[in-house]
Amino acid sequence: MLLNPFCPFTTAKVLALKATILVLLTLVIKARVQIVTGSALGIALLLLQTLVFLAVSGGLVLAVGAAALYTTQQRKGVAA
Repeated sequence: MLLNPFCPFTTAKVLALKATILVLLTLVIKARVQIVTGSALGIALLLLQTLVFLAVSGGLVLAVGAAALYTTQQRKGVAA
């Protein structure tokens, strides 16, 4: 940038504007990175929640199956 010695205030304003734009662009990039990181964390937590739900529901299915098997065996023992 060419510095005009006759307009020092204009040069200062232009340099301040460039610095402001640089700061704002840095903040936008930082926010974008935080959004992507937050999204990745949210997806990971959703996956963990889904896996826990499947494990708990599978455990409940096994418990109900074992109870049904136990009840069936008890009825056969009483009938015999």
